[in-house]
Amino acid sequence: MLRPLPDDCDRLVHVNDCHGRLWTPGWPLDVSAVIGGLHRGRGDPTFRHDPDGSIWRGIRTPQGPSSLHLRVVAGSGVEATAWGPGAQWVLESVPTMLGDLDDATGFVAHHRQVAQAARRFGGWRVPRTGLVLEAVIPSIVEQKVTGQEAVGSYRTLVHRFGERAPGEGGERGLWVTPSAGAWARIPSWEWLRAGVDGARSATAVRAAGAAGRLEQCVGLSWEQADQRLRAVPGIGVWTSAEVRHTALGDPDAVSFGDYHVAKNIGWALTGSEVDDDALAELLEPYAGHRYRVQRLLTLAGAVRPRRGPRMVARTHLPHRFR
Repeated sequence: MLRPLPDDCDRLVHVNDCHGRLWTPGWPLDVSAVIGGLHRGRGDPTFRHDPDGSIWRGIRTPQGPSSLHLRVVAGSGVEATAWGPGAQWVLESVPTMLGDLDDATGFVAHHRQVAQAARRFGGWRVPRTGLVLEAVIPSIVEQKVTGQEAVGSYRTLVHRFGERAPGEGGERGLWVTPSAGAWARIPSWEWLRAGVDGARSATAVRAAGAAGRLEQCVGLSWEQADQRLRAVPGIGVWTSAEVRHTALGDPDAVSFGDYHVAKNIGWALTGSEVDDDALAELLEPYAGHRYRVQRLLTLAGAVRPRRGPRMVARTHLPHRFR
């Protein structure tokens, strides 16, 4: 059972098998908006959003697996409770995970729609989890497939090769992703069984094998991190951006190459769909904050009308696996 932490407690507190802290940000933080960008669609086994508004995450840290529970308390504070070997690491990372290092200096809304979104979601910040592999693998799984396909594949792989989250998170059905070694050892046929084709699974295995170097991106500049990520065959502009704007807190990491992003932003700002080249032009005045614009418009529901057929889900399974 969760126990309330002492008032004004901004230090780690240990109670039986769990650790906790109460952190108060210096702005009106919107926890759901920030954390919402970290979970992998409905059914993500590492994420749970309870009816009372509290959030659970299963996280594999450098010190081991952990369950994290976040609850907004009176006075705009965030009560964080964690279990497992990685509990202390997770609690220390809570402020940066919730955007404490994000710096919006220089951000100016050049479009009415962006200004409205910025006002409406003033409590959102760019998160920084500091966990590169946690962002890399699902981003690779999401390459060039529908969201429904990607969510199903990721859920299958985590259930098959991950582990139950420690403590109360596990009791509530929360999971932790596989370790780098476990990702690297997944046989090709298990990737296929989960609906991940050979090109994506090979990229994921290569990324898992390079996990040590990839995790070092946390200490690099965003440009250097981009170069290191894209040095892995199969990781391109889109995947690098997906990783940088969650694991590294890059406010400029636009999702170029996405099936929807350019069209949606173009429609929101000009009333017409655009391609990546036109999107780059459109966002040029926001240099340094282009992902900030992308996410704010997404939070505001900037989605173009769907008149044509949706992207068709495909199967990558050999006949014997269907």
